[in-house]
Amino acid sequence: MNIQAIVEHALDEGYLTPAMEAEVGRICDSAAELSVEEYMALDHLMGALLAGEVVTVPRKQFINVMEELVITETISQITAIEVNSEVQLDVGDVAAYALNRLPPLYATTEEGASYQRDRAKTELQNLIVQQVESAIAQNLDRPEFFPERQAISKPNGDEVVKQVSTLLQTYAPQFESQHHPVGANK
Repeated sequence: MNIQAIVEHALDEGYLTPAMEAEVGRICDSAAELSVEEYMALDHLMGALLAGEVVTVPRKQFINVMEELVITETISQITAIEVNSEVQLDVGDVAAYALNRLPPLYATTEEGASYQRDRAKTELQNLIVQQVESAIAQNLDRPEFFPERQAISKPNGDEVVKQVSTLLQTYAPQFESQHHPVGANK
């Protein structure tokens, strides 16, 4: 799907999904240069987002309760290790390793999340502890590869607007002044 089709779909439906946003980003990142039509489509999308004609669909309308349980256990175990040694462990690395070896426990409501927490504490707590211990052991045993790697950051709700604005400024710095002279109605 191209940028114009994505923007047209977003304008027709009134929303921009995370998949649509990712595809626009992928196209912009992989293109050596965007066409005037693509710039105009991105400009139109930005205007629609700012005007509220198009909204972004929240990225997460559900939670994986296992994440909070594993992070809690990870912090507990890492704290016990770091208090008594010079070792520094990355909570994210340890939690991700353990989570990849545990079943997800998704919920869409507070009641569902409460049910999943209770279920995990009775049925899976020992497995969670074991997987976090294993993740820590793995983390302690691995060499330091790629020290320049960057952690994944979570975008906030205004991230789409910022990304589109940055893309327009990067790929079409004179687009606004060329196509919309100062004082002209848009």
